Amino acid sequence: MSKKSILNKKSLSFLEKYINNPSPTGFESGGQKMWLDYIKPYIDTHIVDTYGTVVGVINPEHKYKVVIEAHADEISWFVHYITKDGFIYLVRNGGSDHQIAPSKRVTIHTDKGGVDAVFGWPAIHTRRGGKEEVPKLENIFLDCGARTAKEVKALGIEVGNVVTYKDSFMILNKRFFVGRALDNRIGGFMIAEVARLLKENKKKLPFGLYITNAVQEEVGLRGAQMITETIRPNVAIVTDVTHDTHTPMINKIKEGDCAMEKGPVVTFGPSVQNNLLKLIIETAKKNKIDIQRAAASRSTGTDTDAFAFNTGGVASALISLPLRYMHTTVETVAQKDVESVIHLIYNSLLKIKNNHDFRYLK
Repeated sequence: MSKKSILNKKSLSFLEKYINNPSPTGFESGGQKMWLDYIKPYIDTHIVDTYGTVVGVINPEHKYKVVIEAHADEISWFVHYITKDGFIYLVRNGGSDHQIAPSKRVTIHTDKGGVDAVFGWPAIHTRRGGKEEVPKLENIFLDCGARTAKEVKALGIEVGNVVTYKDSFMILNKRFFVGRALDNRIGGFMIAEVARLLKENKKKLPFGLYITNAVQEEVGLRGAQMITETIRPNVAIVTDVTHDTHTPMINKIKEGDCAMEKGPVVTFGPSVQNNLLKLIIETAKKNKIDIQRAAASRSTGTDTDAFAFNTGGVASALISLPLRYMHTTVETVAQKDVESVIHLIYNSLLKIKNNHDFRYLK
C-alpha cells in the first residue's frame, strides 16, 4: 500500500467536525454517534456499552479477537458553586489546566442547551505592584452575563453542568492539525481510518477486529477497563498522544526526546507485551515507517494499562502520536505522523495471524 494521500476530503471533513464537537468525560454520546456513523460502512456490526464506549466489529464470528483502541473523551469542567452575584466556580472533569483558563470562551451544557460564558480575569491595570495573583482552581470563575444567582438559574445552569471550551479545528502551515481534544479524538480518527483502509483495500483478516473508541480515559482509564471485560480480547493495540518535547520549557532529561514529524512513538514498559511490540517494530522497518522510542517506568498512563492487566492479561502495545501543548485548546500534531500511525497499525494488523501466540515463553 502506498504511503501517499491516505487522508481524503471525506476523512478531513469528518476530522474537523469530530474535533469541533464537544465530547467531555462522562458526556461523550454526541461525539460517539458521529464516530459510529462514520465507521459504519467499514464494519460488520457494533457494540455500545452501558457508559458509552463504542466498538466497531469486523468478523464478529471469529474467536480470536484483536482490539485497536483510542479514547473519545476530552477534559472539561463541572459547575460547582454559583455566587449570589451570578459568578460560577468550577471543579475539574479530568486534567483541565487552570492556567490557560482566563479569557477563554466556553459553553455550559444544560438541559435547555448550550449557554455561552467566559472565564473572567482582572484587567492588568488593576494588578499593581508586588507579587501578582496567578490563575488557580480557587480563583478562576465564569461569567455568563447574569447579575444574580437567580438569573443564572433562569438560563438553565445548575451545579453539575459540564463546561467545554469553544475553539475550532485549523490546519497550521499546511501540515499541522490544531484544536482542542486532539487528546485523544485524533486517535479515534486514526483507528477509523484503519477500518476504512481495510475495507477499501479489500483486506480479509483471519481474526475478529474490534475498533474501540473508549470513554472516560481522562478520569482513570474507566471505559477501557469496562470494555475489556465485554470483548475479552487476545490482543490490544492502543493509540494515544505523547508529548513533543522539542518546545520551550520542557526538560528532555525528565520527559524524554520525542518530536513531531519524526514518526510514531513506541513505548517500552511493564504493560507492553514484548513480542507484540517486536512485531510492531519489525512492521515499521519492513514498511519504512520512521518510529521513535519512549520508556514508561511503571505505567504508561494510557488505556494500554487497562487492557494489559485485565481478564488474566491481554497482549498489549502502545503506539503514540507526538503532540504539542497537551490539555490546552491548541493541541498540535503533524499530519505526517497521523498518516504514519495509521500505516503502522494497518500493516501490523496484516502481520497478526489467527491464534497468534504472543506469550513471553513459548
